[in-house]
Amino acid sequence: MKFLKQFLFLLIALSFSNRAFAQYITVDEGFTAQQLVENVLINSTCASVSNVTVAGGNFADGSKSWGFFNGNGSSFPFQNGIILATGKISNAPGPNTSLSDDGGNMGWEGDQDLNQALNFSNTFNATVLEFDFIPLGNKISFEFIFSSEQYLSNPNSNQCNFTDGFAFLLKETGTSQPYQNLAVIPGTNIPVKVNTVRGPGTICPQANAQYFDAFNGDEHPTNYNGQTKVLIAQSDVTPGVQYHIKLVIADEGNHRFDSAIFLGGGSFNFGINLGEDRLIASGNPVCENETVVLNATSIGAQSYQWKLNGIPLADETNATLTLSPPFNPALQEGSYSVDIIFSPTCTTSAAIEIEFAPELLINQSLFQECDTLGEQDGFTAFNLASIAPEIFQNLPSNYQIQFFDSPTSTTPLNPNFINTVVNLQTIYAKITNVQGCYPVFPIQLQVNSFSQDISDVTLEICNGNTIQLNAGSGFASYNWTTNENSQIISVNSPGIYTVTLENNLNCTVTRTFTVVGSGIATIENIEVTDFSSSNSAVIEVSGIGSYEYSLDGINYQDQPLFTNLEPGEYTVYVNDKNVCGLVTETFYILDYPKFFTPNGDGYNDIWQIKNLDKRGFENAKITIFDRYGNLIKQINNPNDFWDGTLRGNNLPSQDYWFVLALPNGKTIRGHFSLIR
Repeated sequence: MKFLKQFLFLLIALSFSNRAFAQYITVDEGFTAQQLVENVLINSTCASVSNVTVAGGNFADGSKSWGFFNGNGSSFPFQNGIILATGKISNAPGPNTSLSDDGGNMGWEGDQDLNQALNFSNTFNATVLEFDFIPLGNKISFEFIFSSEQYLSNPNSNQCNFTDGFAFLLKETGTSQPYQNLAVIPGTNIPVKVNTVRGPGTICPQANAQYFDAFNGDEHPTNYNGQTKVLIAQSDVTPGVQYHIKLVIADEGNHRFDSAIFLGGGSFNFGINLGEDRLIASGNPVCENETVVLNATSIGAQSYQWKLNGIPLADETNATLTLSPPFNPALQEGSYSVDIIFSPTCTTSAAIEIEFAPELLINQSLFQECDTLGEQDGFTAFNLASIAPEIFQNLPSNYQIQFFDSPTSTTPLNPNFINTVVNLQTIYAKITNVQGCYPVFPIQLQVNSFSQDISDVTLEICNGNTIQLNAGSGFASYNWTTNENSQIISVNSPGIYTVTLENNLNCTVTRTFTVVGSGIATIENIEVTDFSSSNSAVIEVSGIGSYEYSLDGINYQDQPLFTNLEPGEYTVYVNDKNVCGLVTETFYILDYPKFFTPNGDGYNDIWQIKNLDKRGFENAKITIFDRYGNLIKQINNPNDFWDGTLRGNNLPSQDYWFVLALPNGKTIRGHFSLIR
């Protein structure tokens, strides 16, 4: 029994060990360079490969910096392939629990071509695999992953720019032309490095994160801190021409923190470039009336077989495949591929994705908006962004529409567009991210304005009266703030009344009636300035009306001030402009005569200040003096006067002085002339 338990424990332990081992890649240093290129990277009888060489680290224990790797059933994306590293590849298998940091103090040099390709000046520990080949097709491609210990999950800020470098250098054999680097970020000339492909999660800035795979934990198939996703190196080539390719990786600056490139086994493809995929998403689908010719012509090919979505197309065995309109997208869209057969043991292939631009069906081409920008002048704002999805019945979600003021304009209109042609304007919609498939589409913008008078109104109402507010005829509905719904309403108090008017196009506008209260004035006071060179009167009134003023009941003025008034009696008329009533009051302007002529002719025979009693100055006292200050006359009665005599004797012609003492304490002094 004891033996059985020990045996079972051993079986369980071995089973667990095998599962753990299968989580990591394995490496094999026993392959020759020729075997790695012909049997692993290319793995096809179609290849014509020569001059294969490899160079790497000269480790004392015989370890290599290049060799074969096996995915070993792990989650690593490649099941097998070639590994080129800046350190021992024996350190490449997981788990990721140690730092690969080989190649120090051993005179392992860098690579000048790599320096030039990446603009480096000090590479170390270069591993280089290079060979010549003659392509059968016009395109080569292969898959790779870049892994590095320099993908630190918790770096210091000064470590963010540390990066090893690698390049896939291609040129025609025997020419002096510069190398072309194929190890670049798709669609750019940017080399793939640690600081050009990096994801989020650290203090270091992201860079082309869509091509970054992950920062690795302990349990990872390789012993590297991070890696890119599977990338494709590719280039157009000339069939039958010999090329030289140099695959090189090196440390930059020093030997620290190893890196590696993994080349997918069998991924080196000598194919034909059938052109860019024709996709709606990329803006280049096949247009409705376009004829597409796919050309797979290859030197030395014996036959061709075209396929759609992997299914052979009957009788399509020529070098070219022609797709002619009219198209049936449901039957014709998909992946078109071609097998190019050079011999019974040599077949290459190429593929292209094709989608067809749908025929757009017009749903609406006239768009109406109410005139809402103040005056009803035929101009308003149109939200073009909300109009765009309404134009077509079947607009693909990724199609972009922009609007222009003419069919040939290249300047898009502002999405919040105010029409520039009164009432009705034609603009043009263009599909801007699909090239050449669609014409411009004329779109009409119509502004619906009110033709009736909708200006605001100010009215006056007399106290106690009722007036009518007329919103105007011809509207579909009326909605007053008084909750009434008729064209005309009656009001009996001042205030602000608004009505919302709607026409038969469902446009609404608000009209405001301001009702101002009015009524007869109350004269509170008449402020008189007299005994001056410019006698005046200010009429002070109270009331809610709008008033005008007159001294004759005929000629009115808006100001309550009257100036340059002669002495005498006046009647002021205060009229409400809104015909609510008229009020009058009498006032007097006082002044003294500047001279008198006591000659008995009945004109100016006496000197007298009139109307003192009309102003309430009955008790005023007037004292008259000659020029020497002698008292001549004292007047205590408002009806009294001076006739130019003193004790019955006529006084001579000269100036005389007076003092008028009013009951309110005011004293007026002046002089006048006696003329005989």
